[in-house]
Parts: sequence; C-alpha cells; structure tokens
Amino acid sequence: MADTANVTQARNDTDHENLGELPEWDLRDLYPAPDSPELKDDLERARYLARSFREDYEGRLDEIDGGSLGVAVERYEALQEQLGRIMSYAQLVYSGDMSNPEVGKLYQWLQETVTAISTDLVFFTLELNSISEEALERKLEDERLARYRPWLRDIRALRPHQLSDELERMLHEKHVTGRAAWVRLFDETMAGLRFPLDGEELTSSEILNKLTGHDPATRKAAAKSFGKVLGDNARTFALVHNTLAKDKEIEDTWRGFTRPVSERNLQNRVEDEVVDALVKAVTDSYPNLAHRYYKLKARWFGVDKLPYWDRNAPLPEDDDRIIPWHQARQTVLGAYGEFSSTLAEVGQRFFDRPWIDAPTRAGKAPGAFAHPTVPSAHPYLLLNYQGRSRDVMTLAHELGHGVHQVLAGGQGHLMADTPLTLAETASVFGEMLTFQAMLRAEKDPKRRKVMLAGKVEDMLNTVVRQIAFHMFETRLHDERREGEVMASRIGEIWMETQRESLGPVFEFDEEYQYYWAYIPHFIHVPFYVYAYAFGDCLVNSLYAVYENAPEGFVERYLEMLQAGGTKRHRELLAPFGLDASDPAFWHKGLDVISRMIDELEAFD
Repeated sequence: MADTANVTQARNDTDHENLGELPEWDLRDLYPAPDSPELKDDLERARYLARSFREDYEGRLDEIDGGSLGVAVERYEALQEQLGRIMSYAQLVYSGDMSNPEVGKLYQWLQETVTAISTDLVFFTLELNSISEEALERKLEDERLARYRPWLRDIRALRPHQLSDELERMLHEKHVTGRAAWVRLFDETMAGLRFPLDGEELTSSEILNKLTGHDPATRKAAAKSFGKVLGDNARTFALVHNTLAKDKEIEDTWRGFTRPVSERNLQNRVEDEVVDALVKAVTDSYPNLAHRYYKLKARWFGVDKLPYWDRNAPLPEDDDRIIPWHQARQTVLGAYGEFSSTLAEVGQRFFDRPWIDAPTRAGKAPGAFAHPTVPSAHPYLLLNYQGRSRDVMTLAHELGHGVHQVLAGGQGHLMADTPLTLAETASVFGEMLTFQAMLRAEKDPKRRKVMLAGKVEDMLNTVVRQIAFHMFETRLHDERREGEVMASRIGEIWMETQRESLGPVFEFDEEYQYYWAYIPHFIHVPFYVYAYAFGDCLVNSLYAVYENAPEGFVERYLEMLQAGGTKRHRELLAPFGLDASDPAFWHKGLDVISRMIDELEAFD
C-alpha cells in the first residue's frame, strides 16, 4: 500500500508538467484594462444614450408606427449589447480571481453602475407588453419590426406575471444589493475556502479532482476534508440558500407563480408538463440506470458496498493516464471535424486565439463555463484542466457551447441566446461526438470498457444526478415556504435525494450531508439543473437520428444552432422527427444509457 501511495504522489507531483502549456484568456478584446479610457467612455456613452432613449420613447410606444418601433428596438438592442459587453468583462475578470478584494470591488462597482444605467431602459419591455395584440400585429407588418417577432413573443410571454412599472423598476434597482449580493457572497466564500490534504491547502477544483484519482486512501481523505470544510461553513451556506429561496418565494407570489420551478420553465420557453414528464421519466428509471450501474461497479471493485467517494473513482484496470492539453485539443477538434468542417473551423478559433483560460489557480472560479459575451465580440471558455478523461469531455462540452454561441451570434444580441433547455444541446452533442470518436479509435477491450464506463458515469451525472439535484431544490424551496430550513435539515433533504437516486449500494459518511453547499447552480440560476438532463436526453435522441439517417443531418443541425433563440423546442426538433412534449421522447434518450449499461454487463 505504501508503494502505491508513493507512486500516486509522484504522479500527482508531475501532473501539471505533463499537461503541457495551458492557454490563458486575454480579455483585451473586450477592454484593454479595468482602468482603461475605453471602459470609462463606454459607461458614459451608455449613460447618455439610455437617458436619451427614455426621453424619446417612454409613454409613446403605443402611438408610434411599426417602422418607428422597429428603430426603437434596434436602439434598445444596441444599448443592451454595450451594457452586456461591460458586464461580460466584469464577470470574466471576477471569475479569474474571486479572492482579490480589488477585483471584487471592481465587479461590484460595475454591477451597480450598469444597474443604475439600465434603470432607464426598464420601461421599454413593460410598455411593449401593454400594447394590445391587435395593435402589435398591425405594427409587425413593418419589416423592420417584424425581424424581432421571436423576441417580442418571448417578452410578451411574461405579460401575465408583470408587475407595475414602479415595482419592476424597484426590483431592478434593488437586485444589486439583494440577490446579486448574496450570489457574490457565495462565490467569494467558495473561492476563498481551502481544503487541507497531505500538508497542502487545495482549492475546491483541486480537491474534487482527487476524487477521480486511483489511490483509495487519497480519495477518502479528500472526500472527508471537502465535507468537513463545507460543514464548518454550513451556517453561512444555509443562510444564503434560505435567503435566496425566500426572496424567490416573495417574487413568485407577487408575479403569480404557484410552483417554484414555473418561472424558470417560462424563461426556458418550455411547459411545466414537459418538465414534469422529464422528471418522472428519470426518477422512474433510477433503478434501471444508476442503481444497476453502481451495483455493477461495486462488483468490479470486489465489494458489496461502495463508499460515496468511490462514485467517480476510475476502474481498477484504468491506467489513470494524464492527457496533455495538445492531445485533448487534437481529440476534440478531430471529433468535431469528422462530423462537420464548420464546427471544427469555428472551434479552431478558440485555440488559435486567447479565448480559453485552462489552468487551475487560487481564487479562480471552480468548474467550467462558456461565457457568450456579446455578438460583436466572441465567447470565452473557463476550464480547470487537470488532464483527466473527464477534463477532455469538459473541454468538448464547453467548446460546444462556444461554437453554438458563435453560430447563433448572427441573430443579434436580443435573439442569439437560447433558453437553458436548448443551450445544452451543442455542448452535450460535442461530448457525444468526442466520446464516439475516441471509442472508435480504441481497440483494446479493457480500455473500451473503461471508456464506456466513464461515459455512462458522465451521463448518469448529467441525467440522474441533475434530476436528483432538481428534486433536492424543489423540496428545499417547498419547505422554505413553511419557515427557515436549518442546515441540518437541508442535509437531510440532500441525503434523501442522494439515496433515492444513487441506490442502496452506497455508504454515506456523516460529512456527505454537507455536499449540497458547493453546488453553484442552486445559487446562480435556481432550477437550472434539469436543463442538463433535458439536453442529454435530447442529444441522445438526436444522435440516434444521426446514426440511423445521417444524410442531411449536419445541415439541419447547423441550422438549429444558428437559430439561436428565435425558435422554440417544438420548431427546432420537428425537422428531426422529435417532439419533447411526447413522454416517450424522454424514454428514447434514457434507453441509450440503459443499452450502454447492458453492454458493460456483457463484459463480466
């Protein structure tokens, strides 16, 4: 055992060297520096233009003709894009070093300044929603306004839940000292935490990476250290969760949403019953998917019960190879290129230009994301690349987001963004392309088993685990309506949903009850998490269509990405013969995972 530990430590010491040179982003495409004249000038220009816009249009939208309203929307879009560029810069600088007080001060100042400027724009969508359907249809006869029909459709979907102009303006102005302040507290608390392990003080990204390593003693020590530090800070995290859940309940009540998830569903342009069908399909499949797979994994490990820190442990026959950055890049771009030269060409830009920030470092935001910024600029990707196979999949995932964002940029700032349910399509599809390419290239049966198991685990994390997160979030918000939920009770809800989803094969030690505290989606975007399962099942169904009828698929797929937010899920999926409102749709996607588990069972 000592020899194994020494080998593992020696491997860990050289991991960063083996990764090769990792890229770091250059934010000067947005602004030269936080104190640059360009940033200051854009703030002043936006302030002036927002005031002028309000003076020109407030109280007049109902009376102006369609062409003039089209000009107004164009001016509004240009203003929102300028403010979006500023806040994208602020967010990216902050994500690069959340522990730096000066960076935090800059982020807060820009948030407050942009919020104050955009207050002059709040009236616009409120007045658009006050125009009658008949009057708006007459105005839409003008081509200049008609271009924005999809955006107007989505804005007006919020009409039943719109408050008075004064209340909407107040909520907008108070956001920076309300929800946004609590989100910042969460982010800075997580970024500042250090987790002791073997004489080192690790960030959350670094210690979570240890849970995918080969040494069981290291996995256990890392898991317990992570849980202990989260537990030491549980009161703070519970306060953040309780405050934001209550804040959401208050606003939901005023807006007339009866269920905590309904507001997110409306924002996602998906019906409550569609999401309910997804959740039911996944929860009904817990035994056939997660329970069955993890029982199989326990058998591979030669045990009856798996400790929770072995959930993402590599298989015994996995050689734990470190994948250097250049190989990860080649793998992902190669897989994209086999499918579509367009996808590969757009993806190549991210590597040729400083659009990716890959190294782990103290203070940097954990996890990974793709930030779209604005159509007049380009997306940026944040990773914490540590050379695992899952890191390659994460690169494929985030690059899919980035490519999607570039392709949709032609729709303009107001219509480029897709709802969360469809935003995961290109990312998960990129993962599937990469996995299938790697699997085809691998001839060793043992390595193929390892790869297939890794993909199944990723899919379970994306589908089963995220729906379990959704169930946790739902129960927490429901209980919060009856009063504040203590940290101990939050832990109980967490353990209930984890046991239900992962199955009886797992053993959970006491510290695992605090693992809810580090999940950022609960804080940043309440009820985001089901979108991952939505996207994974959707992509599984899409990929099955591609395998069975590849002719013309690539062109239809690219058209879907280029549509951005102009179409809803029914319109986007119709060319592929798919319908997410059909309950059977979800089972098609889940069957893909089930068949992979069948294949793994055949290895025994």
